Amino acid sequence: MSDIPVWDTTSLYEGFTDPRYLADQAALTRNAAKILKILKKFPRDKKQRRVALAQAVELFARASSLAEQLGAYSYMLYSVNTRDETALQQMNLNQELSLPLQDAEVQFRATWAASGVDTAKLIKTYPELEPHRLALDEARILAAYQLSSSEENLAADLARSGADAWTRLQAALSSTLTAVWDPKKKVTKTVTELRQLAYSSDRSERKKAFDLEKSAWKSMETAFAAALNGVKGHAVTLNRRRGWNGPLEFSALQARLSPKALDSLISVMVESLPLFRRYLKAKAYLLKLPKLGFHDLFAPVGKDDRRFTWNQTRDYLVKNFAGFSREFADFTSLAFEKNWIHARPLEGKIGGAYCTSLPLSREPRILSNFDGSFGELKTLAHELGHGWHYWLLRDKGHAYREYPMTLAETASIFAETIITEEALKDASPEASLFILEQSLQNSTQVIVDILSRYQFEKAVFERREKNELSAQELNSLMLQAQKATYGEALDPEELHPWMWAVKGHYYQAGLAFYNYPYAFGQLFALALYHLSKKQGPSFVKVYETILGETGIRTANDLAAAAGFNLESPDFWRQGIATIEAQVVEFERRVHGR
Repeated sequence: MSDIPVWDTTSLYEGFTDPRYLADQAALTRNAAKILKILKKFPRDKKQRRVALAQAVELFARASSLAEQLGAYSYMLYSVNTRDETALQQMNLNQELSLPLQDAEVQFRATWAASGVDTAKLIKTYPELEPHRLALDEARILAAYQLSSSEENLAADLARSGADAWTRLQAALSSTLTAVWDPKKKVTKTVTELRQLAYSSDRSERKKAFDLEKSAWKSMETAFAAALNGVKGHAVTLNRRRGWNGPLEFSALQARLSPKALDSLISVMVESLPLFRRYLKAKAYLLKLPKLGFHDLFAPVGKDDRRFTWNQTRDYLVKNFAGFSREFADFTSLAFEKNWIHARPLEGKIGGAYCTSLPLSREPRILSNFDGSFGELKTLAHELGHGWHYWLLRDKGHAYREYPMTLAETASIFAETIITEEALKDASPEASLFILEQSLQNSTQVIVDILSRYQFEKAVFERREKNELSAQELNSLMLQAQKATYGEALDPEELHPWMWAVKGHYYQAGLAFYNYPYAFGQLFALALYHLSKKQGPSFVKVYETILGETGIRTANDLAAAAGFNLESPDFWRQGIATIEAQVVEFERRVHGR
């Protein structure tokens, strides 16, 4: 385990008492105050207004980078040791220091919308503001949907003890919820540990874990229902007062995706359901089951006993990324060489993986929990995709890094697809079946399960407009959504009615419909991968341009630059076609045809 690295943070700060860290905190406060001062004394003269607006935009970019750097650093230290009280305190402090920036953003939108300054004329005078054109246009739109400055300040303040408190309650309850695994030996397991047993090869163990997990969620369903009602009620009230035509309209703007493109994506996801049911039925046949239960979705198929050392992992990733892009491979080598990856599992370290960027240091950092398996190698590929996306933007301004979730997942899934496709070429029959089925598992979650979450959340918002929902009503809506998406491929008696309590994304007050951006990222990345195979090496520059402009162009415009029309169902079908080829191959392996 000692050969698996932890990350090097010395190039960032030497700790929370580092003068550079303290200076950046002071600079964040100072810059936010400067923005507010400019807006408070906003000039009447149009020429002077352009000067003031340009200054405000530049200060926003600087302050936002400071907030991003400080927040990322404090979370990094907390995430590798959740017992670190100082790191937790610094996380909270950095959030508090960022509050004036939120106030400044509200005031800027109102001032900008009322200024009478034309965007084109402002950029003509200050061409360095060109990357901010989209953000300025969005600010004008958002200004029409925001309350007065004092009301928005009050809403932000109340959210800390209201919606955000409900969010923290869900996180606290779900992270400590346990069930008795072995009464005789007095062994308990957390719901996280029980959910991990969904990957067990022993069906009786999967079923036991599933039943215990459901019982655990049920035991706290009243509290979870209160939290969900609190968060969604908060969003409903603010959306109504701000004048939005429902949360989906706001979500599409956040995703920088036209409503027609979103409708097209969802329609193709619905259209593809029979394909995924074919895969699930083939998996049930292979497992000798009449139908899969929810607890069988992650049951392993095939076998991959390969184990990779850290150096082998580096070599494998560098070699396969080089087949697509030498620059991507070089970045990967650098990430390993510079110890930008915290891969060693440690007590007190969070699970899973993430990539974060440190804009002032111009470096990314990646967290994973490496165990030598191919699955963890693929996880690293995913996070390195995020890292390379940032790396391409490291010398650009803040506007370039403000890309939405829809586009954030593109680079990571593209990188993961490279590794999956290459791994299938030289794996043993058992290992290739394992890899193929793992890929289909993931696609099923991203298309089918996420569609069920989307439909559930849509129904919850519609009901929450009228009244609070009981835990029983939430269970019923979740079961309806699962039956509508998984259909006859799953045993209707073995579904998961408490998935609304499991998934923390439902409890994010400022980010409704957290789910469909993953489906967007999956299908957009697969369509780009398909195009890369057609165009060969020349596609790399196209791809780098797309990643380089994810923060300054809408998703529709970026896709158009690559020759895609996101509003056409045919575009989304390209991504589904890649998955269909895998389903056909899986059926061939299962049924021998």
